[in-house]
Amino acid sequence: MLRLEAVRIVQDDFALTADFTLPPAAVTAVLGPSGAGKSTLLGAIAGFVAPAAGRILWEGRDLTPLPPGARPVSILFQDNNLFPHLDIARNVALAITPAARPGPDVTDRVHAALAQLGLQGMEGRRPGALSGGQQSRAALARVLVAGRPVVLLDEPFAALGPALRAELLDLTRAQLLAAGCSVLMVTHDPADAARIADHAIVVAEGKVSPPAPTSALLADPPPALRAYLGQP
Repeated sequence: MLRLEAVRIVQDDFALTADFTLPPAAVTAVLGPSGAGKSTLLGAIAGFVAPAAGRILWEGRDLTPLPPGARPVSILFQDNNLFPHLDIARNVALAITPAARPGPDVTDRVHAALAQLGLQGMEGRRPGALSGGQQSRAALARVLVAGRPVVLLDEPFAALGPALRAELLDLTRAQLLAAGCSVLMVTHDPADAARIADHAIVVAEGKVSPPAPTSALLADPPPALRAYLGQP
């Protein structure tokens, strides 16, 4: 279980406070206006942003002093972070090993993950030879083979069209929950949150709200979220 305990993040004149527990083995959406600190919150959990105060705990273990690679956390960004000079299989294998020639066990895991996501037969292609949706699937495969229990999604499918985005959201939820992951997903679209998120938190006015059921939160938004959604 992931817990943010009296966390305070300070960057120049920006400050954000967070004190909540992430629901285990569920998808939690992160909603709020641009610039409110949604990506900064994910950066702190992943280890890219150091809190000024507080602790980030996983199953009681303090992650706060640990570098990103030592944390039980994977993060998926909008640009997918695929290396253009490497084929898809090698990109995915990097989640397990930096070796230039992964062993057969790693190769089997990578090929199985790619096949699971509909990319069988594309292992040797480079990212530039894939569609946007296929690149997103490959990035998701890398998260799956990493096997880390906390997955952070920073609007990874925002550039995709509505139908493809919905398909990838459904696939992501199914795959990550089947793996038992706790997922925190930043989105600007409340429809995406309603589609796959069990719970949602609001980042606004320097604070992170505790998780609440997504349907209830969207049916009766707090003032900051209501203003962001343009509701009277």
